[in-house]
Amino acid sequence: MSDVTSPVFWLALSQIILINIVLSGDNAVVIALASRSLPPHQQKKAILFGSVGAIVLRLVLTFFAVYLLTLPYLKLIGAALLLWIGIGLLKGDDDGEDIEGNSSLMAAVKTIVVADLVMSLDNVIGVAAAAKGDVALLVIGLVISIPLIIFGSTIILKLMTRFPVIITLGAALLGWVAGEMCLSDPAIHHWVEQQPHVLHYIVPAAGALLVVALGKWLASRSAAEGAEAKAAGAEKPAH
Repeated sequence: MSDVTSPVFWLALSQIILINIVLSGDNAVVIALASRSLPPHQQKKAILFGSVGAIVLRLVLTFFAVYLLTLPYLKLIGAALLLWIGIGLLKGDDDGEDIEGNSSLMAAVKTIVVADLVMSLDNVIGVAAAAKGDVALLVIGLVISIPLIIFGSTIILKLMTRFPVIITLGAALLGWVAGEMCLSDPAIHHWVEQQPHVLHYIVPAAGALLVVALGKWLASRSAAEGAEAKAAGAEKPAH
């Protein structure tokens, strides 16, 4: 049973909410793109029905992830995935570019649910890792963060654009959680327990630094390549 008076509970809850908010920015874009071709009176229904369907599927996936992460070596794989997700977040990977608008309500709802399901792997792994097997904490975190995502998506996206440090902090948190997840894998848990306790801070901190450093470097390299390609295109003579 979760101890709501424990600082550990509130720290993990904060991690779950932040991970959900940071990683759901693209989901808000998907909802807007999928429903943009609908009449105004159907857009709200598409957003509501599509979001509810996506939430139910995400809850089911996350519960499965929590139990799967009790198996040996799966946390090590999950930690590697979290590191990559965090790096991609800073690099600026965009999953919503190819989402088409739909002219029928059911088609829009289907698009929202399927797209959210495909894009939710990062949320599922991150939230399951932060919950550390505590189902009650998992449910509370999702219940709090889901309304924030649905009703505050526009505000969240604007805040992320205006204050990029939010994205950087979210990516660093994913790296930190990846380090914690790695150390708690059943396959190496016995070895970890024999090491100095400071290892429980060094590895998560290293994960956070790795994500931020590599993500920022890849983002700057991508921007430089984009600028070079643009300059090369501008230098081509017009026919």
